[in-house]
Amino acid sequence: MNEEIIIAGFGGQGVLSMGKILAYSGVMQDMEVSWMPSYGPEMRGGTANVTVILSDSRISSPILKKYDTAIILNQQSMDKFEKSIKPGGLLLYDGNGITRHPERTDINICRVDAAEEASKMNSSKTFNMIVLGAYLKLRPIVTMDNVMEGLKKSLPERHHHLLPLNRDAIVRGTEIVKSVHEVSAS
Repeated sequence: MNEEIIIAGFGGQGVLSMGKILAYSGVMQDMEVSWMPSYGPEMRGGTANVTVILSDSRISSPILKKYDTAIILNQQSMDKFEKSIKPGGLLLYDGNGITRHPERTDINICRVDAAEEASKMNSSKTFNMIVLGAYLKLRPIVTMDNVMEGLKKSLPERHHHLLPLNRDAIVRGTEIVKSVHEVSAS
């Protein structure tokens, strides 16, 4: 098993922390892991992305040009990374702020309206956990227990009271993700 992921959006959307939680989860499942963040100098409000590799064998390089999965949270990232998904791969996106929806027919495309759902939950900070839940529904590579441990490690202790809310957001993401396009198996 080898899963090469790019998570991309605006700074402040929890892009880097989502990647960190996936990486911690993989480590706790004895996987080989790579976590490589990239963000502009303006950080919050600027573009940010993180590459995460989860594998059961050695990772030769953390530098990737093609991905098994792209999690896209804004239009700039859609424009930049849609073409970088391997044929048969997965594009998961939040529809909020997307003006040009994905057009490829050789990849699986799913949508999660996480911004809208976080608003309904009265907690905009759960946005990235809703997206993470959607991803885990589509690619159950790491367990919920390990995701919660990863979340606990990445959240400062003063915020551990938010763990149940984050768990609820992850579960909600598994419930609301929708398939937009599936590649037919031949």
